[in-house]
Amino acid sequence: MFDKEDPHVVYLGLGSNLGDRSKNIEHAIHHIGERIGAVVASSAFYVTEPVGFVSENHFLNAACKVETTMQPLAVLEAAQAIEKKMGRTVKSRGKVYADRIIDIDLLLFDNLIYECPRLVLPHPLFHERAFVLLPLAEIAGEYIHPVLHKTINELKVMIKD
Repeated sequence: MFDKEDPHVVYLGLGSNLGDRSKNIEHAIHHIGERIGAVVASSAFYVTEPVGFVSENHFLNAACKVETTMQPLAVLEAAQAIEKKMGRTVKSRGKVYADRIIDIDLLLFDNLIYECPRLVLPHPLFHERAFVLLPLAEIAGEYIHPVLHKTINELKVMIKD
């Protein structure tokens, strides 16, 4: 699918609402650097309320930019392996969300538009979520969404909190 030698730019969304949330995200970024590629930028951490479920635990969210030679499904598998290594045992099923020690979402991969049963790129919901757009705009504000043809900053202005 891709030349393995060409570096690709990947944006990941990170979230945690259990335990030491900031350490969880810091550890995830460290593991991303070890398993996926060079983390060349990361956002500040944002405190947000859970979306899609009720919990007393607020989330800490961030985004990072990674340069990798991996292909999209390999990035997804590596991100899921990091989640598992960090103690996440259950992924959301049927859009039923729950508290989690770490969540790593593959948001964007170059300008790729891609769909298979395991992965849709760009992430199909991130443009509707403030908890993704706020940190992503910090590190990729002028990035143009390959489907919506708007910058991340433009999408951020359009969201309804």
